[in-house]
Amino acid sequence: MLTRKQHELLRFIHERLRESGVPPSFDEMKDALDLKSKSGIHRLITALEERGFIRRLPNRARALEVIRLPETVGGTAGRRQFTPSVVEGGLATRAKPAPVVEERTRDISIPVMGRIAAGTPISAIQNKSHSITLSADFLAQGEHYALEVRGDSMVEAGILDGDLVVVRKQDSANTGDIIVALIDDEEATLKRFRRRGSSIALEAANPSYETRVLGPDRVKIQGKLVSLVRRY
Repeated sequence: MLTRKQHELLRFIHERLRESGVPPSFDEMKDALDLKSKSGIHRLITALEERGFIRRLPNRARALEVIRLPETVGGTAGRRQFTPSVVEGGLATRAKPAPVVEERTRDISIPVMGRIAAGTPISAIQNKSHSITLSADFLAQGEHYALEVRGDSMVEAGILDGDLVVVRKQDSANTGDIIVALIDDEEATLKRFRRRGSSIALEAANPSYETRVLGPDRVKIQGKLVSLVRRY
């Protein structure tokens, strides 16, 4: 059984990932739980790990794997386990399905539409090549597609070469969102979205790459990152 604070932290991480595709920072977790220091968050994470709700991944700073949710977090009675998610400045879920205890979580088929660059832009948004299946727990409302990542410019957001990003189709974004941006109607890239006056900044999550600042007429938003599949 979880304590109230443990339950609140697990629910906060889970809901933030579902809503935005980007996990909360330790400071955000501390503020959300009204704690005075981040050490309290570390203790809660340790307790959740010991109880089998999360797992810390080795050799990865702040990387957490969510293994299961209590019934009251998932919102459906009997729903106890789900596909694990990796939390490290982004959102990742393993494609391998996890067993369920009483009721199977609803699955959704997502078309994989080609490759997307996390580095120098490459052609993307191609024809459907195949599909993947994800739990509805990891998807927001709307239409979705997936793209295979090529490059390392988003590694500090937990997005690695070879990952599959799951994108919700939309043509607008808030500052800080990770988006698929189509540049000059021919090149697509995966970057964090920022506004700089009347311009748009496409920001990498790797200090080796410079932020690109472009006019709004050169950039079209093709969707927002909501999940990520890591194929181990």
